[in-house]
Amino acid sequence: MSTEWKLFADLAEHAGDRHVTVEASAGDTVGDALEQLLDGRPELADRVLEDGELRSQVNVLRNGTNVLVEEDGLETELGDGDELALFPPVSGG
Repeated sequence: MSTEWKLFADLAEHAGDRHVTVEASAGDTVGDALEQLLDGRPELADRVLEDGELRSQVNVLRNGTNVLVEEDGLETELGDGDELALFPPVSGG
């Protein structure tokens, strides 16, 4: 099964596309899908990771829910048909 990532703002630029499909299926984790997303995309990895860890300002959503706040973080298990999204830090005024 494949899972689609939606990438926003400059993350899409670093990945080369706003939508990236990875081979992740039910039972895999969000972290597994993130590893696949970053594999072969060093510019995106540099933007999303710091010292091998997810930057604290980056938001990871599964079906519209921030997995870092409301679920089990990158250990959150994927279900069939899950949609993943990656947001850079957002500020406004």
